[in-house]
Amino acid sequence: MRSSSTTDPPTQRAARGQVRRPGQRRARRATTLTGYAFLAPSLFGVGFFLLLPVLIVVWLSFQSWDLISPARFVGLENYRAVLSDGVFGNSLLVTLLFVAIVIPVQTSLGLFAATLLTRGLPGSGFFRVVFVLPWICAPLALGVVWKWIFAPTDGALNTLLGQRVEWLSDPRLALPAVCAVVIWTNVGYVTLFFMAGLQNIPEHLLEAGTLDGAGPVALFWHVKLPLLRPTMFFVLVTSVISTFQIFDQVYALTGGGPQGRTDVVAARIYYEAFESFSFGRASVMAVILLVILVTITLVQQQYFRRRTTYEMD
Repeated sequence: MRSSSTTDPPTQRAARGQVRRPGQRRARRATTLTGYAFLAPSLFGVGFFLLLPVLIVVWLSFQSWDLISPARFVGLENYRAVLSDGVFGNSLLVTLLFVAIVIPVQTSLGLFAATLLTRGLPGSGFFRVVFVLPWICAPLALGVVWKWIFAPTDGALNTLLGQRVEWLSDPRLALPAVCAVVIWTNVGYVTLFFMAGLQNIPEHLLEAGTLDGAGPVALFWHVKLPLLRPTMFFVLVTSVISTFQIFDQVYALTGGGPQGRTDVVAARIYYEAFESFSFGRASVMAVILLVILVTITLVQQQYFRRRTTYEMD
């Protein structure tokens, strides 16, 4: 005779209500299949338009191909050529400098604008629309407009200043001018998300800070900014990725010149592929850019992971 302490496992599971009947298992399986069926279009899009192109680019990085003759496997020759190429090294340095200028400035301006626009000041609704308009416009079209503004002879900026300044052909001014256009274009995007983050902060936390004697500046630094870390993480990740991949404005404004001062990596990939018809070398540059972006994103994730709270209720 067995004691109650030696009850067999199925009986224990039955006592706890954990035994699934065949009908329950079929229903669970049907629910799972239904979920995957709904996900299928998105999974197809991710696989066909994201993963497959990445795999093709990696494959091309080991090939020598000029779009006409058949691709020929060359191993690591393209990697050795690109990594020893001073032109690509210059493009990488220009891109890093470009990102180092654009990201802090547009993030600070976006946060400042969002703080003002969420205070309910007169005309806030109008300025919200104005800030977002450049971001939703075509970057190439905006680049053409800004090229006319920066024109040395009859450009709007020089006409306003009353003197001739070579904004886009002077090696000292070309990169800052392109940075200014990119910041002007993207600051509305940053402002939009910071506004959403600020409006999501519970009012009782702000009231508690005010009752503790915190002024507007202390309230911003010690209450609002820490609670904006999830928004800050999203804004920085997406902004860094888009800035590293900038091409349209550079192509429209300077074409990578003068003297390679605005020759960013994305533009160099384009010129290498569609002007030099060296798709193997261009693919290597794309792979290196991908590795850099993944590394920076992982570093940002590690930095924000222990400093971010998502529950504010």
